[in-house]
Amino acid sequence: MLIFLVGALLGVLVGGFFCVRYLRREIAADIGPRLRRIELRLDNIETAVNLALVTQYAEMSGRTAPLPRGMTLASRPRPQETIQ
Repeated sequence: MLIFLVGALLGVLVGGFFCVRYLRREIAADIGPRLRRIELRLDNIETAVNLALVTQYAEMSGRTAPLPRGMTLASRPRPQETIQ
């Protein structure tokens, strides 16, 4: 009777080991493609943010400086023209 009990216990342990091993492998296989998709989404977001920042910096550098207080567009100094 004791031999059957030890055999049953051993069978349950071996079966549990193989079940856990199989489940771990299946879970790990399912995560890989999901992580790749998330990485691609993050790359797209990073590219969009970089584009927005570069565009904003380009717009800021292209703007003219504000006029000093009390100066109007008509009274601002103009660059000297060169004579050809």
